[in-house]
Amino acid sequence: MKTKSRGTKKSAALDRDHALHLLRSMIRIRRLEDKCAELYSAMKIRGFLHLYDGEEAVAVGVLEALTSEDAIVATYREHGHALIRGVSAGCILAEMYGKQEGCSRGRGGSMHLFDDRTRFYGGNAIVGGGLPIAVGLALADRMQNHSRVTCCFFGDGAVAEGEFHESMNLASLWKLPVLFVCENNLYAMGTALRYSESVTDLTRKAAGYDMAAVAVDGMDVLAVEAAAKKAAAAVRAGEGPCFLECRTYRFRAHSMFDPELYRTKAEVEEWKKRCPIETYAQKLESDGLMTEGDLEDMEREIAREINEAVAFAEACTWEPVEDLTRFVLSERRTA
Repeated sequence: MKTKSRGTKKSAALDRDHALHLLRSMIRIRRLEDKCAELYSAMKIRGFLHLYDGEEAVAVGVLEALTSEDAIVATYREHGHALIRGVSAGCILAEMYGKQEGCSRGRGGSMHLFDDRTRFYGGNAIVGGGLPIAVGLALADRMQNHSRVTCCFFGDGAVAEGEFHESMNLASLWKLPVLFVCENNLYAMGTALRYSESVTDLTRKAAGYDMAAVAVDGMDVLAVEAAAKKAAAAVRAGEGPCFLECRTYRFRAHSMFDPELYRTKAEVEEWKKRCPIETYAQKLESDGLMTEGDLEDMEREIAREINEAVAFAEACTWEPVEDLTRFVLSERRTA
């Protein structure tokens, strides 16, 4: 069994530009998600919508450890990952609107964002569905001698799925370059982790596959970044896959349809005291790395980006009816 760590040390000296970059990235995700909730209530966005509020430090911290050549496979709660990876807010919103200028031509919606330009391979609506895809991408890289990492995000609910165990086993057996990132927000939809898993320390799952594992505070962007960089470096160096458990919490319901009867408002409010954006901003101010004016400028810049994205999505076009069968494959039968 490989050594497991419970956390990481933060960098003693934080560069101001990088510090503000991390904060800006988290706020961009939060403001985009806030706008998505607003647009969903206005019936501009239809279907299912799963928001990421509270978990921003995970996506931002982990993506800092990846290069543009690395691949990313995400879940249905993937708007923030796509945004930070480089998919524009306008392209994301156009997809949610169902417009053909969206990153999946309006055919995927909220849960199926895809962008091959940035090597962002979903957006997967099926719980655990992205894990085998990540293993396949990593295997392809190995066979073609590419020195790349495939980063696979999934929630704690996916740990109960067969795909999780099959993927972990094959990745470890073949020493594939996969960084498995479990975004453990304590609830698989409405089921608390303690009711679905006999072992709630999810890093112990990796031990059965002889895989290196580490748990980190998913509400701390610096801790996530440090842990992800160390894990990604090991994977890239050929040491085999790594399992990173980011212990976090979502502030909103599972989806916009969720009545949220499985947890108390008091519990949510208690976790909000650990908001990754607010606590990090306070740290930067106390460390003298940010002023109130910096934050105001940042918010103003992000608000302009989001407003422009909404205008873009509104102006985008619907796919013509004539294209209804485009990209649809079926067996041609003859009498």
